[in-house]
Amino acid sequence: MRHNATASKSANTRNNQNKPSSNLKMTGSVRVRVIRTLLAIQQGQSLSSVLDPLLNSLHEGDKGFAHALLLTTLRQWHALARLLDSLADKPVDEIEVRTTIQVGLVQLLYLEVADHAAIHETVEAAKEIEFARASGLVNAILRKVAKNTNKFRKKCDKNHSLPNWLAHQLKQDWSDEYAALTQGLRQPAPMFLRVNTAVKSTNEYQQILTDADISTELVELSSGLQLTDTVKTATLLTQALRLEQSTAVSFLPQFAEGVASVQDMHAQLAAPLIELALTNKLAKDTQITDKDSRNEETSTIQLLDACAAPGGKLAHWLELLTADNKSSLFHVKPDDSVNKANSIRLTAIDNEAPRIKRIHENLERLNLQQQNLENSANTDIKLDIVCADATTWQGNSEPKKQKSNQDRAIFDAVLLDSPCTATGVIRRHPDISLLRHEEDIAQTVQLQAQILDNLWPQIKVGGYLLYVTCSILKQENVEQMQDFTARHPDATAIEFTKECNWGIEQAIGRQCLPIDSASGDGFYYALLQKTAQ
Repeated sequence: MRHNATASKSANTRNNQNKPSSNLKMTGSVRVRVIRTLLAIQQGQSLSSVLDPLLNSLHEGDKGFAHALLLTTLRQWHALARLLDSLADKPVDEIEVRTTIQVGLVQLLYLEVADHAAIHETVEAAKEIEFARASGLVNAILRKVAKNTNKFRKKCDKNHSLPNWLAHQLKQDWSDEYAALTQGLRQPAPMFLRVNTAVKSTNEYQQILTDADISTELVELSSGLQLTDTVKTATLLTQALRLEQSTAVSFLPQFAEGVASVQDMHAQLAAPLIELALTNKLAKDTQITDKDSRNEETSTIQLLDACAAPGGKLAHWLELLTADNKSSLFHVKPDDSVNKANSIRLTAIDNEAPRIKRIHENLERLNLQQQNLENSANTDIKLDIVCADATTWQGNSEPKKQKSNQDRAIFDAVLLDSPCTATGVIRRHPDISLLRHEEDIAQTVQLQAQILDNLWPQIKVGGYLLYVTCSILKQENVEQMQDFTARHPDATAIEFTKECNWGIEQAIGRQCLPIDSASGDGFYYALLQKTAQ
């Protein structure tokens, strides 16, 4: 998931979005610091790069209010802007003044701050950021709203809180779901956990959370695939835990030991889906080629996680590969004399060094780094993490003047968590609605196509590519897949069956939408298999 960068940005700009702003002044009142943080976001900084500097600059008792004020202002940003325009006698063009007023409106309409406190402190904030000349305007608008907060709250909630270009595109793509979708995107997202079933079952960990007075709900996602080389469907059940209230990870039992990870329930489908398809392929390969040679030296299964950072789906894949229990879908044992296992080489790539660092940090917490894998008696896995550009990177690095397509085809399965506009995770990253622009779509679609066209020749005949985005725009999803399969006649789209209890069926793949407070994020999944030509 690449929601901090789009194809429209230069490499330097992308990196800057992920780094704390060097000129972000964290002085003054809580409201002033929130205003300055919002100004930094409007200047191109991502929420992830400015949130910690804000919270770390505050006393412990002020952090909760600052976090709520910042996130709620971002979620309601465009609706507040339209309300502001309707309240002002003439256009308010100065970004500092608009931001200050919107911070005041949030306190009155959404955070239930006492009227006198919200108005007085926001007017003082205008003075602190050296816009005292606008304090009269700030005071007048906030007082007008304070007289009838219910009226103005209803007015603000009536329509969407998205940039108009995005709302228009969603209306085109999802006319039936449009109203619920646009309202859902302005709400906080639920918190989900993925349990590392290599060390503990989901039910066991749920009980541990219950004992710690943390209430959760077990969510089961059923999936079915109509694989082209079998007469029967393949099915799986993915389990996630939804917390009734979001909780800091420091309060989660055994989190630091790697027993659980925070991951959206729809994101938890990626690793099991591609493993299910791969399991079927390996079973078929064994039946065809290994009936009389079970004791011969085994081949290496080559897997690729492209655009892998920050590593959540990679970690899930490794957890499944190293699991030694009934929840494991594809488990290998080097000492299995009945069905001798293949060794596995899993390569993960991403094109930014700071994001590669994030992968290593996440795998270290989960005890899934190479040295841990080598110490496991259950697996024979070689993990390579490479900083590389997925539009040009070649997995077969053997020096040859000219590589044929057969030389390039080395992977049995590829998981492509593709760069996208990340419109499906706006609930978690509300800055996206400020940072994205309409022209980003076409440029992102082009980048996706370049990555797909580079990786596809590197997949073996019979191998799979699972295409995943956290976008809810059809241009990046089903339309991208339709264009790709038209360019590549050897790409067959695998159908999801009626066993799926998630997402909306598309011409190719399935689309999840963040409709309500219990739903997962907006993810798209499509599974392609390479066929012989």
